[in-house]
Amino acid sequence: MKIAELREVVVDTTVQEKAATFPTDAKLLNRARVRLVRLSKKHGLRLRQSYARVGKLALIKHQRYAHAKQFKRANRQLRRLKVQLGRVSRDIERKIAGRPDLNAAFRPELFRAGRVLAQQRRQRGRKIYSLHAPEVECIGKGKAHKPYEFGVKVSIATPMRRSKGGQFVLHAKALPGNPYDGHTLATVIPDIERTTGAALARIIADAGYRGHNAPAPYDMRVYTSGQKRRMTPTIRRQMKRRSAVEPVIGHLKGEHRMGRNHLAHAAGDAINPVLAAAGYNFRRLLAWLARLLAFLLACLAYRSARANNRSPSNQRLLHGRLQSPYAHDARADHDGEHSAYRVVDDRKIQWPNRRIGSSAHRFPASTLYAPRAKQSQCSSELSNGKE
Repeated sequence: MKIAELREVVVDTTVQEKAATFPTDAKLLNRARVRLVRLSKKHGLRLRQSYARVGKLALIKHQRYAHAKQFKRANRQLRRLKVQLGRVSRDIERKIAGRPDLNAAFRPELFRAGRVLAQQRRQRGRKIYSLHAPEVECIGKGKAHKPYEFGVKVSIATPMRRSKGGQFVLHAKALPGNPYDGHTLATVIPDIERTTGAALARIIADAGYRGHNAPAPYDMRVYTSGQKRRMTPTIRRQMKRRSAVEPVIGHLKGEHRMGRNHLAHAAGDAINPVLAAAGYNFRRLLAWLARLLAFLLACLAYRSARANNRSPSNQRLLHGRLQSPYAHDARADHDGEHSAYRVVDDRKIQWPNRRIGSSAHRFPASTLYAPRAKQSQCSSELSNGKE
């Protein structure tokens, strides 16, 4: 990859989903109660009631009623799940009062359970979408098949021009907080230059980066889809390469484990994109080395075949048969003159358009393989017969 190829990049964002189930209010309420009951058993805390059987039954009924669009019955089961979680939480609060060791162990789970109980459907601000991964965010990218994704936003940058080794990944970084795409350039551009060591001359992005906050002088080097001003014919041609980052994102998600992150906490969200990008680049390098090795082996095989005089490129076609230029002429008579045929691979092959002296007539069928010493006799016989 050349340094000039690193100066023009394509930037885009995607969602790295967390290894968590699709969140619903009923699932979160039941899961919070289950986690509190499990933690109580671990620390030997005896509860008045665990709601293990009736809680699971209420969750199943809620899902069935919601699927059948019987929302009044579904909301009744949802209220029952809230009551059960509230009772378990208050029971634990009473029994850990005055016990600092248990208070420190139960406080994080009680805090998350309280947030699940208090959060509303259309509230502003952060919400709990996964109890084992509270850093998960709800991100909507406008996909018809997946309106909402739960994870963290990730920025991916690739060279605008495809290098000989393939389309590499120059930069991959997790962006917690679900920032606007255009407001990520202030962080992404310095990181790309620090990673590649080359100053960026042009940044190509999609329409989601309109109204970006790129610092000067990069604010005049960012070009987005649908832009009208400062668009020269060269830049318009380069804008056709903007979609080159899309298959790279697809490979990162499908083959390098960026589609579903199993690493814990926010640190895992930051580590996984970098590891996926490194694995993708290593795969591109291995593919390039495999092609180089195949080329070298082909060169060695060609050289060996040529040394053995068996290479097809060292032969030429004669009357539908392959003839080697290194085949020697057979000697017809003891006088040492060339015959009218050649010997190739122990077979006789007639010379094309062999003529008799200055005559324009060809050999008769009986004299196709006649030596040159007898050509004069054949020529005189033909001329006498003609006369």
